[in-house]
Amino acid sequence: MKKFVLILMLIAIMLLAGCVPGDGTYTEDSPAGFWRGLWHGFIWPITFLMGVFTGGEYTIYEAINTGWSYNLGFLISIGALFGGGVKGSSIIIKK
Repeated sequence: MKKFVLILMLIAIMLLAGCVPGDGTYTEDSPAGFWRGLWHGFIWPITFLMGVFTGGEYTIYEAINTGWSYNLGFLISIGALFGGGVKGSSIIIKK
């Protein structure tokens, strides 16, 4: 069972590696928008590790983007990964 889970994780990482920010697929004519910002926010842990092991070839944030809409998507997904405000309030209010 452990081998099966490990194989699935490796396949998922390889599939996600094809759509990371900072890989040169975006241009000034075709910048990353809201949906790509949302996606890049969700896969930031994987792209961070890829950047560490490739010497900074990949980044967690696409520099060529549409501006506030890309940033909004990126921040929404980062917030969703960390539980948003719900986790923070549960830490403060304990019964």
